[in-house]
Amino acid sequence: MRALGCLGLLLGLLGITALMLVTQDWRGAGPANRPLTVQIPRGATLAGAAAELEKAGAIDSATRFRAYARAFGDNTPIRAGEYQVPASASPSEVLALLKSGKVRQRFIVVPEGYPSVLVQEALLRADGLVGAVPIPREGSILPDSYAFERGDTRVQVVKRMQKAMREYLAAAWAGRKTGIAVKTPEEAIILASIVEKETGKPAERRTVAAVYGNRLKQGMPLQADPTVIYPLTKGRPLGRRILRSELEAKNGYNTYASPGLPAGPIANPGRASIDAVLNPADSPALYFVADGTGGHVFANTLEQHNANVEKWYAIRRARGEM
Repeated sequence: MRALGCLGLLLGLLGITALMLVTQDWRGAGPANRPLTVQIPRGATLAGAAAELEKAGAIDSATRFRAYARAFGDNTPIRAGEYQVPASASPSEVLALLKSGKVRQRFIVVPEGYPSVLVQEALLRADGLVGAVPIPREGSILPDSYAFERGDTRVQVVKRMQKAMREYLAAAWAGRKTGIAVKTPEEAIILASIVEKETGKPAERRTVAAVYGNRLKQGMPLQADPTVIYPLTKGRPLGRRILRSELEAKNGYNTYASPGLPAGPIANPGRASIDAVLNPADSPALYFVADGTGGHVFANTLEQHNANVEKWYAIRRARGEM
């Protein structure tokens, strides 16, 4: 009897030890000595996911991982996607991550004033996106940071960008100031794209918008240099001074050669420029010119403007630019 009792005690101790080892193996630090990226394909089974984890070095054994997952896990299914597995993550933590669906988020950034040709280039460069994408319609993209997952299509991301623009423009248009120069949301985007390209100073946007709005109401040409450049480069930097022949070209966009708004947007304007056009400053200004500090000086009359232009030329001569 004593021998049987000792054997039972020994077996019990062995069982406890085995359970402790299994628990340690399941909940203890994993083999990864740095964060790892693991892609779990759509439709992958637990066995398939375990194989990918072992191949990436996130777990030691796919076989033990499957056994532990069945023993200690619940019925929550794993989810496909790209996961960032932390360094030293235990098998238990790895399984919880795959069941959480907290996949790695990638981002594509569209700066304010980006033309659509550059949006397309950014989409084509974005690692993780798939598929071809045409150049989006100019002015249809809301500049912002957009999250995506590996395997998303470029067209899907463009649709999200365009949906964001439609929703923002609709809300901004509903709250527009009365008596503004633009008559439709489409006209607002066109003018906002010009404002976006004309000034990088937030404090100036509403006054620049007022200048162009005043000119539109009076039938004056907008005379915006970026509208001359757009047909030449589709929004890319020109890299040189505008030629006299280009200032005189009639192409639907040149606001020196033709009055009114150009044929379409010349960039994708940001929220602040849209807001400036829909709520311009209360200013009678009709002119502005660079002030030498990165901003502009505004004028109500041509006489005042010409004096400001002479000051700007003096600054440029002093810099050796003229």
